Amino acid sequence: MDLIPGVFVFEKDRESRFQAANRALWNLHGCRSESEMLGRTDYDFHAPELARQYIEEDRWVMERGERVIDRLWLVPGAHGHPQWYWSSKIPLRDSSGRVTGLAGVLRPHDEAGAAPGMLQRLTPAIRKVLRDYGEGLRVGELAGLCGLSTSQFQREFKRLLGMTPSAYLTWVRIQAARQRLSEGDSLLAEIALECGFCDQSHFVKRFRAETGMRPLDYRRKFGR
Repeated sequence: MDLIPGVFVFEKDRESRFQAANRALWNLHGCRSESEMLGRTDYDFHAPELARQYIEEDRWVMERGERVIDRLWLVPGAHGHPQWYWSSKIPLRDSSGRVTGLAGVLRPHDEAGAAPGMLQRLTPAIRKVLRDYGEGLRVGELAGLCGLSTSQFQREFKRLLGMTPSAYLTWVRIQAARQRLSEGDSLLAEIALECGFCDQSHFVKRFRAETGMRPLDYRRKFGR
């Protein structure tokens, strides 16, 4: 599986915890090895709104014992930029026929990983967030970059990415903070300001809400 280019392969148990992942997948999720993904769920890597949708589909596959073939999903990588993938999932069964989990595969929407339709129009805002997440960005400013009113922008963003622009900005900031926590020893106050949080208290609160862990606990578990 590690030698198949451009294909992301995984297995999950009944609780949607990763039991196997090929190199492409754990790289996509910002991990240094397969072991860093094992036992974790989509909630550990994605915004809650997106993770919930992925896991709801997992449950549908396992409860019905039916496969899902080539469903189009938007999946952000560790870098924060979302891409479209064709997703297929099949139930896994033991010798008695009982469903014990699922296996899945993701394939890029096309070779360039380009976004179809309306997401092309949202690209300026997404790029702005990825580049300047540490600044005090406003939704109206992001909407203007896309030539949309604030209400149009919020509606289309939620429809296509499964979360509000504000939630996406927070998610990108959390991903940046996770990288700093795992790769360095900067003070929490420094990380908070660098990643766009108003203070350390706000940062700790949002980080725990998104990841289920306090920043220092995350550093102890995943730090280099």
